[in-house]
Amino acid sequence: MLNRRTLLRATAGAVATLGAPALRAQGERILLAQSAPFTGQAAQLGIQFHQGAKLYFGAVNAQGGVHRKPIELVRLDDGYEPDRCVENTRKLLAEDPVSLFGYIGTPTSVAALPLATSAKVPFFAPFTGAMALRAPFNRYAFHLRASYNDETELIVRQLTSLGLKKIAVFYQNDAYGQAGLSGVERALNALDTRPVATATVERNSVEVAAAVKKLVAAHPDGIVQIGAYKGCAAFIRAARAAGFGGTFFNVSFVGTQALADELGKDALGVVVSQVMPSPYSASRAIVREFVGAVARGGKDYQANFSSMEGYLAAKVITEGLRRGPARVSRDGLVAGLEGIGDDSFGGFNVSFSPNDHVASKYVELSMLTGDGRVRT
Repeated sequence: MLNRRTLLRATAGAVATLGAPALRAQGERILLAQSAPFTGQAAQLGIQFHQGAKLYFGAVNAQGGVHRKPIELVRLDDGYEPDRCVENTRKLLAEDPVSLFGYIGTPTSVAALPLATSAKVPFFAPFTGAMALRAPFNRYAFHLRASYNDETELIVRQLTSLGLKKIAVFYQNDAYGQAGLSGVERALNALDTRPVATATVERNSVEVAAAVKKLVAAHPDGIVQIGAYKGCAAFIRAARAAGFGGTFFNVSFVGTQALADELGKDALGVVVSQVMPSPYSASRAIVREFVGAVARGGKDYQANFSSMEGYLAAKVITEGLRRGPARVSRDGLVAGLEGIGDDSFGGFNVSFSPNDHVASKYVELSMLTGDGRVRT
């Protein structure tokens, strides 16, 4: 078993302990564990989600925690690689967490969920909309966000409503890309059509020349992208340089702010589907709460869609813990989350039950400007 001293040393500063000077025995704390990319080409997704969660858990701990116990979140870097994620998950499970929390990505989550299920550990709020993690129903898997089917259906509906019928797909060559491609094909099949062309990029790669050549030659009206922000940014720049003048649509996993930062002025007009309330609109109470927390957190924190998702995930799992018994356990957390039923978290509607662990189908579209902003 990986002991606590070894875990702290092995993560080389990548362990976040919230509200306590050192890791305690499980009975004195509520331990959550996260494997996510904190380095590499998807790093901003892991960093920002973790920062958002850290903000909320820190506030909870400042008020005495849950059932008089602090919530502690430990993290390990998997670089968005499934094999590393599996290794991390085994190490984290050895620390006896109440739940695995906030895993980032489809290929990593698909690799980790069987380990969580075998250990009967809740797997809460993975940052992915893949149907492979949602069906068949799994008692230990809880999803905060809408599915990629929901996102791609809205994207296809928007494209076709504008009269743009020739749709191509640029997708990551792994479980995530396949999930997004399947969603696009499903939505197009309902309209009795199919993609005019498809092309791939490897995970953690920006080698897009072959994909650009293939898709631009098909003369699509719009290109749906199912990838991480660096690969998608490289494709957008290269496709435009090759003469493509159509619209780019991305699903939420791309990381909206990360994509905007990567593209700079080239972000103008790029569309991204969103599964969280916009952190740039104060119309919802949850956004006002979140933005206030970011301001109090200082310069190390950012208000964006990824950190918003981490904050909401922390808020919902905390509510599940509160609804569970004072003697915190995995089964108690499952019961507490299922007991949430239909509820609103500051204007973000959540629905959990013993037969349905998908909290939301909320999707909207946003557009990037050329100056790092997002319009919703």
